[in-house]
Amino acid sequence: MPPIRFSIRLKLTIGALLPLFVAISVCSLAGIFTINSYIVRQAQEKVRTDLNSAREIYLSEVAHIRDVVTLTAQAPSTATAFANDGQAALAAILSPLRSDEHLDILSAVSMDGRVIYRTSNPLVFGDNKTGRRIVERALAGEVVAGTAVFSPDELNNEGADLARQATIEILETLRAKPSDKQVGRSGMLLVSSAPVRDKTGKIVGALYGGILLNGNNSLVDKIKRIVYEGVQFQGEDAGTATIFLDDLRINTNVQTSGGGRAIGTRLSEEVYNHVIVNKKKWVDPAFVVKDWYFSAYEPILDLDGKVIGSLYVGMLGKPYAALKQKVTLIFAGVLFVGSLIGLAISGFIGSHLSRPIRELQNLVKRFSAGERDVRIAVTTGDEIGNLAGEFNNMTRTLIQREEEITKLNRDLEDKVRERTAELEEKNQLLIKAREELVRAEKLAAVGVLAAGVAHEINNPMAIIRGNAELLQMSIPPESPLLEEADTIARQVGRVERIVASLLQFARRERKHLAKTDINPMLEEILAQVGHQAPLAGITVRKEFAKDLPLVSGDTDQLRQVFTNLILNAVQAMSEGGILTVVTEEDIPAEACVVIVSDTGRGIEQENLEQIFNPFFTTRPSGTGLGLSVSYGIVKDHGGKIEVTSKYGEGSVFRVILPLAQSDATT
Repeated sequence: MPPIRFSIRLKLTIGALLPLFVAISVCSLAGIFTINSYIVRQAQEKVRTDLNSAREIYLSEVAHIRDVVTLTAQAPSTATAFANDGQAALAAILSPLRSDEHLDILSAVSMDGRVIYRTSNPLVFGDNKTGRRIVERALAGEVVAGTAVFSPDELNNEGADLARQATIEILETLRAKPSDKQVGRSGMLLVSSAPVRDKTGKIVGALYGGILLNGNNSLVDKIKRIVYEGVQFQGEDAGTATIFLDDLRINTNVQTSGGGRAIGTRLSEEVYNHVIVNKKKWVDPAFVVKDWYFSAYEPILDLDGKVIGSLYVGMLGKPYAALKQKVTLIFAGVLFVGSLIGLAISGFIGSHLSRPIRELQNLVKRFSAGERDVRIAVTTGDEIGNLAGEFNNMTRTLIQREEEITKLNRDLEDKVRERTAELEEKNQLLIKAREELVRAEKLAAVGVLAAGVAHEINNPMAIIRGNAELLQMSIPPESPLLEEADTIARQVGRVERIVASLLQFARRERKHLAKTDINPMLEEILAQVGHQAPLAGITVRKEFAKDLPLVSGDTDQLRQVFTNLILNAVQAMSEGGILTVVTEEDIPAEACVVIVSDTGRGIEQENLEQIFNPFFTTRPSGTGLGLSVSYGIVKDHGGKIEVTSKYGEGSVFRVILPLAQSDATT
């Protein structure tokens, strides 16, 4: 049975489109997963922060009640009313305060724990409150503030209206733990108490007051208003807050499916066990009444540290679900559009690539007609398979010839590369040798010329100096000609210094080798350089290596080298700068390195190769011999002197001297 044939165009299209489709799919899935994870993480972190804000609002309400009760208890009129045991006086003080501060309860207690007066229920008094921790601690002299749970009987004593307000019908709630209770009658209050003292500081009683949270939505609405600033999604509040008494919602702005507040619904069993039972925060998605929310719960503790309820804030999960859905649709659209575009491009490329292959098949048939029949196995049924069958006739010969040609080319390239490397190496050596020879010939020729010129100039210059001195002595001090005579004398001195430099350059002296300590020598030169050139505005930095080994060399000649380099650096910084002198040991090379750098005007690039040539200088008053002499001395010591410079930024001279050498003449 012949193999099923597929065109090369179809194979190229599939081969190009499949990796593209896989890559886009993987990228889309990874992007969706990453963005969705980021959205959820950011939502949870926001809710965690919102819970912190809600706690602060909650505590600020507690602090407000504490301040009201404390200030009232500290008022002298309150102590006077307690001393007289007058309900009328207490009513005059406490009743307006309760109304103004919107407190639900504000009561006075005597030292034996009996209620003297209740603003919320004046007709009921005399009951004993010593069993209530908030009263006991206040009578002990402590200001107390926090959250407390009042029993139905206590609420009835404080007022029948409060007992009715605290009564909440328990509604059936999904995911809540099973319970037989139909109605919740206990009340959660934000409370505070404070002792009342007379003028002597003796405690004469206490005040306690508070706000009933059951059915009072002002606190949770305040939290939502401050934390979520009216954020909505499709007309529904996105942010919510709730206060639970045990697992019962006693105030909330979470809405039921009917649009009312979900007061009376209960906490899910999973969250209840985590927050109420285990006293831990919950920051995770949770099902709240009828929807999923990004939620955060925190236990509410009473004055004894017992968990009595929880504070909740949450963000509706629908906005984030819609965002994730939108991101998923965007990535799906990208995948679909990318696949269509890839299909069109792959089809075009496949058609384009298959055309020359078919043409090549026909050419191979014609060129292989006279060749020997060499066969190879044909394993495919497409155009490439046909091409392979026709190509068998020429493969063996072509491969053999190509291998021979490749081997010859490789051998030839290796030989050419080897010869080229040897030629380049020898050429570099020849260039260096030639440069050294030219420099040596220049120095020798200039030395002979300098010696002759200096000798011939010295005699007439001595006569000129003598006559100039006689002229100076014979001219009266007030004569204007004296200035001209002084100029002649100064210029004669300059010529003599140039002649001295020429003689020094031309003179060949034997080195007097000795062990030389470079650091003290540089210290001495730096101390004396100020006598030869002004150091105004120049900062000298010395970075000398400790335990620098001694150098074998002629001390005077080396002193001349470093003096020239330091003096040149100072003169290059006419407007001030930094002179840096560094010494270090080059351990592998067994050499001492001295670096002199400045921040002066620098040397132009075209002049760097000429600065060691005799008589080359860029200073109008220079002789051009200092660096030439220094170069010769360093070379005579078997060392090297190198220079790097950037015009406008400064120069660096590096002198490398071997630690040991033979005693030889220059």
